[in-house]
Amino acid sequence: MNLAGPTSTRARSEIIVSQINPSIAIHGGHVTLLDVQDNLVYVNMGGGCQGCGLASVKLRQRVEKMIMEVVPSIKGLVDTTDHTLGVNPYFQRQASGESPLV
Repeated sequence: MNLAGPTSTRARSEIIVSQINPSIAIHGGHVTLLDVQDNLVYVNMGGGCQGCGLASVKLRQRVEKMIMEVVPSIKGLVDTTDHTLGVNPYFQRQASGESPLV
C-alpha cells in the first residue's frame, strides 16, 4: 500500500475514527492522526488518554496493532502527547520539576 497515497491516508484515518476512538471513548479519550513519515505514524492522545498511566500500553497493544493490520508497511507509532498537560493528567510534575514517582 502506498503510504503517501490518498488510499492509505483514508485507511489510517478510518481505522482511528471507526475502531480506535470508539474503543477508548469509554474512558473519555481520543487519538488524533498527526502525520506519517518514514513509515512511522505520529499521533496525539487527548481527553482521558492524555496523562493516563496506561496510555503507552493502549498505544502499543491496541492502536499500533490495529493500524499495522490495516497498513502493513507501517513500522511503528510515535506518541507526541505531552502527558503532563491537561485538565487532570495522571502524570503531574512537582513544583520542583521532579517526577512524583521518584
